Amino acid sequence: MRKAFIQLHIAVFLAGFTGILGRLITLNEALLVWYRLLIAVITLWVWYFFQHRLQRISMAGMIRIIGVGALVALHWVTFYGSIKYANVSVALVCFSAIGFFTAILEPLITRKPFNKVELMLGLLVVAGIYLIFHFDPQYKTGIIIGMISAVLACLFTICNRLLVQQYKPETVTLYQLSGGWLFLTVLVPFYLQLFPADHIVPTISDAGWLLVLGWFCTVWSFNLAMNALKKISAFTVNLTYNLEPLYGIALAFILYKEHKQLAGTFYIGLLLIVLSVFLQTWLVYKRHKRP
Repeated sequence: MRKAFIQLHIAVFLAGFTGILGRLITLNEALLVWYRLLIAVITLWVWYFFQHRLQRISMAGMIRIIGVGALVALHWVTFYGSIKYANVSVALVCFSAIGFFTAILEPLITRKPFNKVELMLGLLVVAGIYLIFHFDPQYKTGIIIGMISAVLACLFTICNRLLVQQYKPETVTLYQLSGGWLFLTVLVPFYLQLFPADHIVPTISDAGWLLVLGWFCTVWSFNLAMNALKKISAFTVNLTYNLEPLYGIALAFILYKEHKQLAGTFYIGLLLIVLSVFLQTWLVYKRHKRP
């Protein structure tokens, strides 16, 4: 259990950089994710091929994994879209809502009873987001897109927990990201018709940041999170990922001076989110220390 928590927190720390990289990379959000997945997929296929770690699975299983990959791709597109319409800090705070959505959707999908404590902690996060939304309406569009992103993130995490019980984490990661890339390859031409991009080919600077995003924040982070899901519930994983905004927001304040753009209610909302994470961590620790 301790190893799983360490893996999870490293994955969260790496994920904290994705918002910063999303702002650094000048590509349209859909193209950004397409290139991110392309780099990750090529890396994984080569890596697993030479290590003989490719696992054969049934066609039905592959279709399920690829379907979840489409959710991953859509989550990333909406996440970076939220950054474009608001800023890094607001997009990352919206991401915290996955704890609330998981507390509702996981029992419905897995047919388990609702956990009142998880619901209350999730509501605490939503209350924090509401404060930001209600008192800082200039980020309305970005917040709505960010909440959609949180729902998608919640769904693919729940589905991943079910998948890693049947298949190796590396197999799920490989076919999932490959499926997400194929899905976006079909979607991007239509997306660009609705949201035209200034440029399609990444600049030299973009290419460098895309490699960091693809290798460290995708391949390594994804594998760590998948391994953690073997031992930890989807709700705990999602709530722990609420630390991602803290890392990302701190970097956004330092690099982009975003604290100058945010009202006082943002910090009250952020405090509620931090409180939710602290309480959940304490409860999980207490539960596992109990004889």
